[in-house]
Amino acid sequence: MSLKSKPKKVVESRTVMTEMVMPNDTNPMGNLMGGNLLRWMDIASGICAGKHCEAHVVTASVDHVSFQKPIKLGDVITLEATVTRAFRTSVEIHVEVFANDIKGGNPRRCNHAYYTFVGMDDDGNPEVVPPVLPLTEIEQQRFDSASKRREMRLILSGRMKPEDATEFRALFLEREP
Repeated sequence: MSLKSKPKKVVESRTVMTEMVMPNDTNPMGNLMGGNLLRWMDIASGICAGKHCEAHVVTASVDHVSFQKPIKLGDVITLEATVTRAFRTSVEIHVEVFANDIKGGNPRRCNHAYYTFVGMDDDGNPEVVPPVLPLTEIEQQRFDSASKRREMRLILSGRMKPEDATEFRALFLEREP
């Protein structure tokens, strides 16, 4: 078994990144600008993907992102990125964003998203990435639902016809009691 075919635990590539929101990061209302948050999310997710793949990675897609709660000037944010599933040459990463004021008060979950990265070889071509070994209940849930999210991404990008999306279609089929 090659190193790239050996399953890896989610915890092996878990990435935690901390940033403080400074004046240059904010809009005139004192809120963190969305583009800065997306940049930090991409960095944390990319580090996680690179650690899992043991290779350079490139961002392939970002799922729907909504800014649920404002992040203010002076807040300390923590980004936690974990791999959810590996496909042949890509990995899906879940990243969550939490914010606290500097004194540790008012902790809140502000954002989350799923990023997809492609593992690249030294010549810039996609390469096979190691599988994921989910161990906890939440890891298993995210692993199981990743194929549906992947099919949705492929449909939206025009790379899959909706009628070919067997995992995703199953969500809409009626189930008998």
